[in-house]
Amino acid sequence: MLDTLFCKQLIAHVIKNKKITLNEKEKMLKGQMYNPSLDYKLFIERQNCKNLCFKYNQLSPENIKERCQLISKIIGKTGLTFFIEQPFMCDYGYNIEIGENFASNHNLLILDCAKVTFGKNVMVGPNNGFFTTSHPLSANIRIKNLQWAKPITIEDNVWLGANVVVLGGVTIGKNSVIGAGSVVRKNIPPNSLAVGNPCKIIKTTKNPV
Repeated sequence: MLDTLFCKQLIAHVIKNKKITLNEKEKMLKGQMYNPSLDYKLFIERQNCKNLCFKYNQLSPENIKERCQLISKIIGKTGLTFFIEQPFMCDYGYNIEIGENFASNHNLLILDCAKVTFGKNVMVGPNNGFFTTSHPLSANIRIKNLQWAKPITIEDNVWLGANVVVLGGVTIGKNSVIGAGSVVRKNIPPNSLAVGNPCKIIKTTKNPV
């Protein structure tokens, strides 16, 4: 069954701690350390979201209207005009907001355990990943399946090239361009051209890039 792993982890937790943790989702949304395997509601939400993403990715590319309608059910908030190429995947969907005139190419992956917000006129290249989740450096803590999530904000008029990774806690300022293959670990101020791993600013202009 789909929830076999969840059940095993939950039973082990109850036997060890003599109680069931009920507020893992609240911890997740507050950016606190949490265990996603100990909250059945989170498990169901992930399953429902991934089922909808699967249906979206199976639609014929020519069914534009149906694709937009289904994406609107997956994503928490959208503008009136947007386009997301297939395939697309995310964890929960309700933590994602996209502004007007948002466009992404193939293989967009968003792990939205925290809020992921895109402003208006944002362009996302192929194979981009937005990962809010992080794990402890200590193996003793990490093997307990603990993690936390920090929000990601992409402001208006940003263009992200192909194969860009944006990590949790990052804000990319308006009008900026992120070069292909970049790994963005720290905030990028507005009107920047930035590239690399780790992503660094190579040019700043007074006017929009």
